[in-house]
Amino acid sequence: MKNKVICIIDDDPIYQILVNKIIAMSETEYDVISFKNGKEALERLSASMEDELPEIILLDIEMPVMDGWDFMNNIEQALSHKSKKSAIYIVSSSIAHEDKEKAKTFPEIMGYFSKPMDTNKILEITKVINGKKNHND
Repeated sequence: MKNKVICIIDDDPIYQILVNKIIAMSETEYDVISFKNGKEALERLSASMEDELPEIILLDIEMPVMDGWDFMNNIEQALSHKSKKSAIYIVSSSIAHEDKEKAKTFPEIMGYFSKPMDTNKILEITKVINGKKNHND
C-alpha cells in the first residue's frame, strides 16, 4: 500500500459506502479498506505486512461476531509483533456516556465520534494524525 490507509470496521455496508464517499470528497490522500466485524479485521491486519497497517481505524462499537470493545481487548496481542501502530477512533451511533468514558480507558483510542461521519470529521481526524494529537469529545 503506497498511500495512507483508513480502515473502516463496521457491519453496516451502507455506512461503509457512505464513509468511503466522504473520504473521497474530503480530498485527503487516503485509500480505504473495510471489514464487517472486529474478528475479520484482526485476522487480516495481523496477517498483513508491517507497512500495510492502516494509519487510521474507524471502529464501530456494536457489531456481530466481535464488537468494538472485544476488538480493543484483543488488538494489542494480535498486533504485538508489529512496531507500526494505527490511530483508532470510535465512530458509533451510541451516545451513551458510559461508552465515551470506556473509550478513554484505552490509550490506543484517539477519539470518539458520533455517527454520522462527515467531511469535517474526516478532515479533523487526518489533521490530528498528521499532528499526532489526541481528540476526545
